[in-house]
Amino acid sequence: MRGLLAALAALAMGLSLASPAEAALKLCNRTSYVLYAATAAVSDRGSSARGWTRIAPGDCQTARPERLSAQSYLVYARSALAHSGPTHSWGGDFPLCVKDGDFVSNRRGNPPGCDGGAFAVPFATLETHNRPDWTMTFDDEPRLASLQDAQLAGAKRLLKDNGYRIAAIDTKPDKATGAALAEFRKKMKFGERDGNDKLFAALEREALQHGVAPQGLTVCNDQRSDIIAALGEKAETDTISRGWWRIAGGACARVITAPLKGASVWLMAQKAGGIAAVSGPDRFCIANLEFEIKGQRGCAERGYGEAGFARIATEGKAGKVVHVTAAGLAKTRTQTGMSK
Repeated sequence: MRGLLAALAALAMGLSLASPAEAALKLCNRTSYVLYAATAAVSDRGSSARGWTRIAPGDCQTARPERLSAQSYLVYARSALAHSGPTHSWGGDFPLCVKDGDFVSNRRGNPPGCDGGAFAVPFATLETHNRPDWTMTFDDEPRLASLQDAQLAGAKRLLKDNGYRIAAIDTKPDKATGAALAEFRKKMKFGERDGNDKLFAALEREALQHGVAPQGLTVCNDQRSDIIAALGEKAETDTISRGWWRIAGGACARVITAPLKGASVWLMAQKAGGIAAVSGPDRFCIANLEFEIKGQRGCAERGYGEAGFARIATEGKAGKVVHVTAAGLAKTRTQTGMSK
């Protein structure tokens, strides 16, 4: 038990070092989820939004290094796609446009819609009390007592997302968590000095690659350049195709948010210039602009284009993550050496 406690206590090491000594706007994560946060500064001239700041459980990160001088500040955060189940978000009722992948968006006034692959999410107003610097903390229910507790609960959640048998996402030390941590560190060939930043990054990466997928269909773009993606799926009485999702290089997008029900979904993706990134033998109707088209037949007669989609077997799972590489869809990798 002493070794287990030491392994769990190691999660708290470096907590003060992970937090910047000085920050204009610092965000802390007192939840068991890896969070990605976007912030916005608002003035009479418009808004300046940027994202995404990654914040591991129990950590703090600088979201805006400048002196806070805008009229107001807004914040929005969502849980990492690596987590199983539905996405959790923290926000309010002020919609602003964001993008998948790192972004900076400067908008004058309050335009009615988003463009260029952007989409609106509801930001919350952040009360800084006119101070030049501010720290806010994200919480969840039930609320955790400390950042150290969030680290332990976060490690448990990510281990469970990777397929390990974790009974409860809580802050209590237990043998199963200790054994899972030891096994994962051995699998990743961590050194004794490798700390929490490396641990959480690896847990998130492995869960996203081949852990327990979040519900729905998540498409990750493992290339440097952007792609646009379209989706085909079976509806109640026919098939339906939808598009487009713009997915930045190195980013992921959840193109189906509800649990998967059918045996298959279909995906097509293009690079700049209409070059195929993912294609297949099954034909679906498409359009140049945003579209939702019922049926696969008579595309030209109905004024649509047509393209080949790749079939993706859902394997009876509620969630699946696929990766688009320079060679097309990456092959699914199986887990080894894990308790299920």
